[in-house]
Amino acid sequence: MVMVLMVAAVGLTISAGLIIWPRLSDWRDRRAVPEPVAPPRVGRFPLPPFSLEGVLTAQLLTGEISRRQYIRALENLAARDEERSPLTIPRDDRS
Repeated sequence: MVMVLMVAAVGLTISAGLIIWPRLSDWRDRRAVPEPVAPPRVGRFPLPPFSLEGVLTAQLLTGEISRRQYIRALENLAARDEERSPLTIPRDDRS
């Protein structure tokens, strides 16, 4: 009976070691790799904005423009977009 328990304990220990072994080697490999370099930051933002709205928001958050200037710029942008591509509401043909 004692022999069976010892064989089971040794077998469990060996199987646990085989399961953990690949993870330990991955951990050692990760330690040897240098940390990735962070992308350059533009102001307080990780990437530069890609739209005019993004540029205006970045300027507002960094204090380059006031809230009033931001609102006025967005109003002008909305008016320009309305002239270029007006929104048309489709007719309701159900009645």
